[in-house]
Amino acid sequence: MGLDIPIDWLTLLMFGSLIIVLMAGLPLAFVTGGLACVFLFLLGDAQTLNIVPSRIFPLMTNYQLSAIPLFIFMAAMLERAGIINEMFDVIYKLLGGVKGGLAAATIIASTILAAMVGVIGAAVVTMGIIALPAMLKRDYNPEIAMGAIMAGGTLGILIPPSILAIIYAVVAEQSVGELFIGAVIPGLMLSGLYIVYVTVMSYAFDGYGPPIPEEERVSSTEKLQLIGNMAAPLVLIVVVLGVIFTGVATPVEAAGIGTFGAFIVAAIHRRLDWPTIREACLTTLKASAMVIWIMFGATIFVGLYVLEGGQQFVQEAVAATGLGPWGVLILMQVILILLGMFLDWVGILLLAVPIFVPIIRAFGPEAFGFDDPNDLVLWFGVLYLVNMQMSFLSPPFGYALFYLRGVAPPEIPMMRIFASALPFLAIQVFGLVMCMVFPQLITWLPNLVYG
Repeated sequence: MGLDIPIDWLTLLMFGSLIIVLMAGLPLAFVTGGLACVFLFLLGDAQTLNIVPSRIFPLMTNYQLSAIPLFIFMAAMLERAGIINEMFDVIYKLLGGVKGGLAAATIIASTILAAMVGVIGAAVVTMGIIALPAMLKRDYNPEIAMGAIMAGGTLGILIPPSILAIIYAVVAEQSVGELFIGAVIPGLMLSGLYIVYVTVMSYAFDGYGPPIPEEERVSSTEKLQLIGNMAAPLVLIVVVLGVIFTGVATPVEAAGIGTFGAFIVAAIHRRLDWPTIREACLTTLKASAMVIWIMFGATIFVGLYVLEGGQQFVQEAVAATGLGPWGVLILMQVILILLGMFLDWVGILLLAVPIFVPIIRAFGPEAFGFDDPNDLVLWFGVLYLVNMQMSFLSPPFGYALFYLRGVAPPEIPMMRIFASALPFLAIQVFGLVMCMVFPQLITWLPNLVYG
């Protein structure tokens, strides 16, 4: 038999060693799985290692997870086919004539992109390459320009078809469709708040977001023609989300439709060739493998912790704080924000959600003013998604900050990129509070669609 370590010390050892090894710069996918195997061997015997295949196999055979590579491929095809560049060009010409128009165009393009992509890195990098030079060339305030790109790019976490929502639904044993629909209003609300912020700042301070010169503006006829050019990708988004929301197809089937549609859109725009397909396949392979390996490692790590009594320990520790249901909920949100400063979003999901969701369920729907237990879990799920947006903008290790650093001009220092994220982080905190105080923002649309 292995070592007998008290659960409080085991918690400290497992999560302490996880943080230390991650800070050493090792990849999360192998850190969680590797540490889990080390602790499995220390705490048990050769038989205990059987937990590894027993945790991984249900993920390998989970039908819903097959939507992830399909949505990533759809996004990669649209990106390689140059649709995203064209979309920004269209919105930029439509809105460029007003103050802050380019920053607003960036956020709108990112919102549409989020409905195509569902992967954060692609959105931030693509908009950084396209929109940042365009804004800096027209003397935009760099903080407004960079903040708009990063905040807009993070909307892919929330607006369906979000990859994170699919993984969350699998881990929390929830409906993917409900989670998608529940995230629509919060996602559009945050997008709207970002646009209001950049527009107000551009009108309040001269030189923050000047309009584009007269000679670059286009006539109403040309604007209609530009909108017509974007018809194919917009129809694809409407079809993919429409079949999910109306219940005609499952998210996996919708992802298949979207993948097929991406081929058609690329063909319409005369960008369908073997190099495009090959690059899209490679992007999909790399991104899907990363997500799945992190899931494998983290599920073993959490599985061991729960097996050793970690779930019980956390529930007792939460009860010992003396906080009521709302106090515990706020504490969870603070923990998620702190984890978001250091950990990858998939890692946070797989480490925190299996422990947090049962605690929220144990309080019961009445504790938070709900009649239906399903509404409670849906509400918490979307709160989690809203919270995870912050993890991408949170210094010191927010991923969006480093994605942008990779494409920003070298003369812009890292501290300026950090500073540009802070006002948008404050807007995200406000959005999170709104969703907590007014749960109807999340539950109204799913109840309307599903009754």
